[in-house]
Parts: sequence; C-alpha cells; structure tokens
Amino acid sequence: MNNIVEARNLEKHYGDFKALDGVDLSISPGSITGLIGPNGAGKTTALKALIGLCDVEGDLTVAGKDPRDARHKLMEEVCFIADVGILPKWLRVNQLIDYVEAVHPRFNRARAEKFLSTTEIPPRKRIKELSKGMVTQLHLATVMAIDVQLLVLDEPTLGLDIIYRKEFYDRLLNDYYDGNRTIIISTHQVEEIETLLSHLVFINKGKIILDAQMAELDALYTEVIIEPEHLAQADALKPIYTRDLLGKKAYTFESVPRSQLEPFGETGTPSVADLFVAKMKEGEHE
Repeated sequence: MNNIVEARNLEKHYGDFKALDGVDLSISPGSITGLIGPNGAGKTTALKALIGLCDVEGDLTVAGKDPRDARHKLMEEVCFIADVGILPKWLRVNQLIDYVEAVHPRFNRARAEKFLSTTEIPPRKRIKELSKGMVTQLHLATVMAIDVQLLVLDEPTLGLDIIYRKEFYDRLLNDYYDGNRTIIISTHQVEEIETLLSHLVFINKGKIILDAQMAELDALYTEVIIEPEHLAQADALKPIYTRDLLGKKAYTFESVPRSQLEPFGETGTPSVADLFVAKMKEGEHE
C-alpha cells in the first residue's frame, strides 16, 4: 500500500531563513503521527506544505497528489484543523454547519447533528457566546463529520484547559479514528498525545532529527539512572543526554543494547517528552 505522505528533500526559504532543510518524510495510511518541535522548528511550514498552503522545493505527494498542482482535488481527501479558537465567532452554530456542508463534499451533516445532539449547544447561538468547552465540542462535531483520508491538526487544543484537551483527544480517538484514516498532530503538549501515537517525528531547525515508529522506541532508546560507581563506564558509551534526577544522574542512550546498560543502574524507555528534550540537547553532554 502506498504511503499517504511521501516527501523527499523538501526545502523552504523565507529570505535568508531556511524553514525546511532537506526534509524526508514517509507516513503510512492508518497511522497517527506526532510532529513535534520547538517554536520556529519548521512544524507549521511542513504541515502547510502538505496541504498546498505553502510552496516548497523537492518531491512531495499527499494522498497520491502533488499539493502544489492539485490542491483543490487534494482538499477533498484532507482536512486541516488549527487552534479551535479560529472558528468564526460571528456565525451561529447552525450557520457554521451550513457553511461546512456547502464547502466540503465529504461533510456528513447528519453525523455532525447527531454529535451536537449529545451536547447542550444551542443551534442558534453565536459561536462568540459559547463557552470554551462548547467551542471544543462544536469543533469536534465538524471535524468528525468530515470523511477524509488525512486529518492534519496543528495545535488543535491551544488555550484549552486540561479537561477540554482530554475530551478532544478522547473523542477524536474513540469516535473518529477507525484504523484507516491517517492523523498528523503537531502540538507542544506531547504528554497528552503520547498514548495515541503510532509514529513519532521530531523536527528542529528545519531538519528531521527523529523519525521512528512508537513500537521501535524501546529498542532504540534507553534511559538509565546511573549508580555513582558506574559513571565513568556510562560516559564511555557516549549518552546523547544527561540530566540530574533526585541527586542521581539520568543518562539517555541511543542504539546501545539495553543488556549492556542494565549493570549501570535502573533502565527504562524515556517518555516522549524526555526523549524530545534529549534530542533537542543532543551533544551537550560532556
């Protein structure tokens, strides 16, 4: 089966600034991919390139189409959702449903209305009059009623408190994802999406610095709480990152057999958040 995203050597310049620097990326159908990076790393530029909102150099196909040449047809297969706060506040709820139905051929109005019937959102109320929780539910209703191959989410829960963020991802996973649709999520709240992901990508300074299946992380990365008497031996194996942890040292290793590290102390697989910090700071260990 062909990958839904195939990108090779993508580059994008804004004047002298290189936002994308030779990006290669393959995303398989049915995967849930986390695209993680610090501010200014190239995340949003990469996502915009995938949906044809930003011209780039290099080879790129999304759902079998080049976004630069066939964006109109591509958007029948792709849905792009940014911060939930961007919904047009002057519209009434029923007007938003009318609008989405008119512009997206894959929108299922009955499904959206069924979801909204489980909420307390008044159909004729303006979006600006809704609580943040209601806006989140309205956003979910529109997203989950669009039947596309690829859903792209760029900081979709920005500004929401933890209860509404959790509801967003729970409903997305349980009521929308069916194992066939592909989802790409870019967010700073990596802890909240870690359990959803099947594929993890880190980007920094326009370059991909990690591209792995979540199932591969156990074999690739190990964090060890080093016993003091083993510090010299651990240093010799060149950890990619070290940090202080409750008076001890935690070392992160890449591609070092876990059996080789177990004599040094307690071992485990770093969380996505800890691995992200380790890869961002790789090479700082002395």
